Formats: sequence, C-alpha cells, structure tokens
Amino acid sequence: MSVPLALPSALAYGIADFTGGLAARRTPVIVVTVIAQLAGFVTLIPALFLVPAPPTVAALLCGLLVSAAGTAGVMLYLRGLAVGPMGLVAPLSAVVGAGLPLAVGVVNGERPGQLAWLAVGLALVAIVLATMGTDRVTGARTGILLGLGAGVGFGLFFVALDASPAGSGLWPLVSGRLATAVVLGTVVLSRPGLRGVPARGVLWLGVASGMLDTVANALFLLATRAGDLGLTSVVVSLYPVVVVVLARFVLHERLSGLQLTGTGLALGASVLLAAAG
Repeated sequence: MSVPLALPSALAYGIADFTGGLAARRTPVIVVTVIAQLAGFVTLIPALFLVPAPPTVAALLCGLLVSAAGTAGVMLYLRGLAVGPMGLVAPLSAVVGAGLPLAVGVVNGERPGQLAWLAVGLALVAIVLATMGTDRVTGARTGILLGLGAGVGFGLFFVALDASPAGSGLWPLVSGRLATAVVLGTVVLSRPGLRGVPARGVLWLGVASGMLDTVANALFLLATRAGDLGLTSVVVSLYPVVVVVLARFVLHERLSGLQLTGTGLALGASVLLAAAG
C-alpha cells in the first residue's frame, strides 16, 4: 500500500533536488535553504486541512528532531550538487539514505518478502551503478564526502519522521519547517554578506524546490504509515534517477552506459516493489 505514495514522492524529491542544486550554484546554500523552507512551510498550511489532526507536544517535538536531521542533510546535499557532479552526489546520498532506514526497519521487526528483497537489491545496485562512469571529475572528491554526509542526514530524517505519532498528521513537518526557517533566517539576516533579495531566477528555483520537497515529505510520511519504513525508504531513494535524467537533458551531463543500466534497474525495481506492495 505504500508504493503508490512512495513513487510520486521519489519523483517530487528528484525535481526538488535538481532545482535546489541549480539555485545553490548561483547563491549561497544557506540562502537557498531559507527560501525553500519558507516556501515549504506555506505549502504545508493548506495541506493541514487535507490531513486533519490535532497538534500535540509529541508531534511538535518530533518535528524538531526531523528538522535537525533534514536540514543538515539538505545543506550538505545542496552544497554537494553545487560543487560536484549531480550524477554522482545524488545516488551516493541515496545509498546511505536508503540503507539506514532499511536497517532500522529490519531491527524493529519488519520482514519484507522475497520479491521485495529482490527489488530492494536491484534498487540499491541501480543507485550504485548511477554513481559510476561519470565523465565529470571536477569537485568529485568533495561531492562524494558531502553526498555521504547528506545520506546520513536523510536517513535519520526518514527514521525520525517514521517515529512521529500516528495521529499527528502533518504537524511534525510544520514545526520542523518553521523551526528551520526561523533559525537559518536569523543567521542570514545577521550576516550582511547574505542579505538582499536573490535574483528572480534563483528565487523561483528555491521556491519550486521547497514546495516540491514538502509534497515529497508529506507523501513519504503517509507512505510509512501505510506500509513498511524499509521498503518505503528504498522506493523513495530512487529519486537520483530523476536527478540524473534532468542533469542529462538540462545541463547536458552525459549518461554513461553504467548510469543507463542503473536507470533501467531502478525502473525494474519500482515495478517489483509495486507488485510486492
């Protein structure tokens, strides 16, 4: 039941990451993050009426934990996309981001079936293959380190979001977005070099990234409540396919044979996970 929610979540994450990465190439990462968080917060307001639930102290506090992990992951990730090849940074972060929640899910007693495990294996192999064969080496070492760090942040984000109270609706995301926007916004305003309105193109890229990221987060949260955390996190971690394809057609990054193979395996894994779900 979680796969129909997790697949569009992966698509939204991929587009959000790509637009955010483009914005981070033109303006400081912290500025892009603040724009995205504010846009995401505004997007969540009407969504609260679609998933009604009363706010609780536990949900709001859980949102702060979600925010800390997610913000760290996003800032490392956007910086990685800005300085390194997107076709390398995105899949690396996904490998770690998928592995951590999957391990937590299994430890907590989740037992995916054989077909699901086959799909999980294909998905992880696909993500690894997508990191190989890139012809862009500028910033690769820094991108690898930032991608791995971002993956840890994303994995902790997924685990913390899954641990939110079942009847909390979207309130963990609301409190997390608001806290991040306030903290990082204060930092930006306190530094003269970061003040000022970004260029219109950067502003719209940041807004699009924040809105799509919020949609993806909401779909992920609903998916984990409809199914297993482990399977959901792996399906969502197929988002690098979207980033690699967009980087190819928009930025003209060349897809290697290994990357094309990884894309095909990722799509096959999605079909198997859908059948298993």
